[in-house]
Amino acid sequence: EVQLVESGGGLVQPGGSLRLSCAASGFTFSSYAMSWVRQAPGKGLELVSTISSLGSAIKYADSVKGRFTISRDNAKNTLYLQMNSLKPEDTAMYRCEKSKYGVDIEGRYRDYWGQGTQVTVSS
Repeated sequence: EVQLVESGGGLVQPGGSLRLSCAASGFTFSSYAMSWVRQAPGKGLELVSTISSLGSAIKYADSVKGRFTISRDNAKNTLYLQMNSLKPEDTAMYRCEKSKYGVDIEGRYRDYWGQGTQVTVSS
């Protein structure tokens, strides 16, 4: 059974940082591309970032480029999202998602996702 469990969210002041983690199990993590997706209150899903199975291909949404860094540790079956210079508009539920393929830079083939972790940026 595929399981994706996010952690690391919380309340942070504008300009602060958070590191999200996604622990994966139930599949061969190193074989699949992964993504971070967020949903702000009253808004649709936004694809934040994608990373290929071996980490060689990465893409970011324009809204987070230069501030967020996606990474993965295939030995630990864990996906990360380092978020710096956080803004109030980054407030959202963040969840990790698995792709059907090893490379899925546009995040079009996501098939499993976790419950998410809440990030709130506020003073």
